[in-house]
Amino acid sequence: MSSSETGLPAGWEVRRSNTKNLPYYFHPETKDSRWEPPAGTDPTQLKEYMAQNHSSKGISASTFNQGKGSDRIRCAHLLVKHRDSRRPASWREAKITRSYEEARTQIDEYDRMIKQEGRSLSDLATTESDCSSARKGGDLGFFGRGDMQKEFEDAAFKLEEGQISAVVSTASGLHLIQRFGPPGTAGSSRAD
Repeated sequence: MSSSETGLPAGWEVRRSNTKNLPYYFHPETKDSRWEPPAGTDPTQLKEYMAQNHSSKGISASTFNQGKGSDRIRCAHLLVKHRDSRRPASWREAKITRSYEEARTQIDEYDRMIKQEGRSLSDLATTESDCSSARKGGDLGFFGRGDMQKEFEDAAFKLEEGQISAVVSTASGLHLIQRFGPPGTAGSSRAD
């Protein structure tokens, strides 16, 4: 795969992790690997490449069996980081410089697009989320109590299946969270 396809600097390529089943960035010559894109990446080109080649378009029914009969839930999220986030970098931007207020304006716009335009959180997360889970439509898989940051976890566990949260602020940034239900569950309910 050439860097012209991906927007990555020369020598870098996108590979898929066997353990996390997520794409990551790898340089075969130096053996350097990372979850965040290397310096010199063209974020617009990488965004297009990842949306075409590494996005998830829906949730397979078989993965729901992993969480049945347990106190674990499955969620997706859309994350907007700001310069005061604990790691102000993402696959989209090597260095995030936007203020908290700018990040809030941005996530409020995504929230509006979901509410008023009927956009799905998963589709928006694929191209707009600052989390590496964007490659899977924001899908974080199953998690239990104590696995996530407290603010995120508290909001996620309060959601009904299919519901999308109001904006949640954590040390990572600002999130919209959707809790998944059984296959076929409508995802348009809101928890404001």
